[in-house]
Amino acid sequence: MKIALASPPICPDKEQKKAWLDQLTEAAKSTGASIVCFPESFLPGYPGMGYPSSDRTPDALEKALAEAQSIAARHRIAIILPMDWFIGDKLYNVAQVIDADGQILGYQAKVQLDPSEDEWWTPGDTRQLFEVNGLVFGIAICHEGFRYPETVRWAARQGAKVVFHPHFSGGNTEGVVLQEWGHKDNPYYEKAMQMRALENTIYFASVNYATTYQESGSAIIAPDGTCLVHQQYGQPGITVSDINLAKATGLLANRFKPIK
Repeated sequence: MKIALASPPICPDKEQKKAWLDQLTEAAKSTGASIVCFPESFLPGYPGMGYPSSDRTPDALEKALAEAQSIAARHRIAIILPMDWFIGDKLYNVAQVIDADGQILGYQAKVQLDPSEDEWWTPGDTRQLFEVNGLVFGIAICHEGFRYPETVRWAARQGAKVVFHPHFSGGNTEGVVLQEWGHKDNPYYEKAMQMRALENTIYFASVNYATTYQESGSAIIAPDGTCLVHQQYGQPGITVSDINLAKATGLLANRFKPIK
C-alpha cells in the first residue's frame, strides 16, 4: 500500500487553497497512493495565516468540506483534511477523514492543545481509529504527536498501523533555513517523529506546510524509526512511500504495562 503526504504553501486565499487541494490530491493519486494527508488547519488556515474571518464561519467551513468531498470522489482517493469545525457554538481543530467515494468517515479533534491555542479552539475529548482499504490508522495533531506521545501509543495499542500527524511548525517571516532532514542541530521535531514510530513499532506519517523557515519536514517513518522518505524544505509537493503493514506490529506499544 502507498500513503501520501501533501505539503502546500501558506496561502490565505480560499480559491488558492482549493486549487492546491485539488492539485496535490491528483498528484497523490497518480502515484497509486490510497490516502493523502494535508497539514494542520489547512482550512481556513492556522491562526495568523492571513485568511479573512468570513472563511471561518460554519457555512464557509461546511462548503469547503463539501468541495473537498467532491475532490476526493473525483480523484478516487481518501483524504485526511485538517480544518476548523464547529460543533454547536464551539470551534474545534479537527482532521476530517474522507473516503474515495467522497463520504465522511468521521473526524479526530485535537485533544491536547498547545497553551497558545486555548483562545482559539475547544479541546476534543475522544480518540478514534479509522480504516481505509484495510489500513487502520489514527491521527495525532501537531502538539499531540510532539509532546504527548500517549496519543500515538493509544492508537498503536488499539491496532493502528499508521498514525498520521498533520502539523505546522515554522513560517515565512523569520527563522533558520534548514538544510538536512534530521540533522542534530535541527529543532527536535524530526527526532520526535522517529521516536513516535520506533517506540510503538508502527509507521508515523508527519506532514507540514512548505515554508521558507520550516522547523520540520514532512516525512514517513518506518516502524524501526528509519526515515523512509521526506519532502525537501520549502518545496510544495507530495511525499509518498510504500508501507508494509506486516512490519507495523505494534510490538513495543503492546508491551507497555500501565501503572495501576
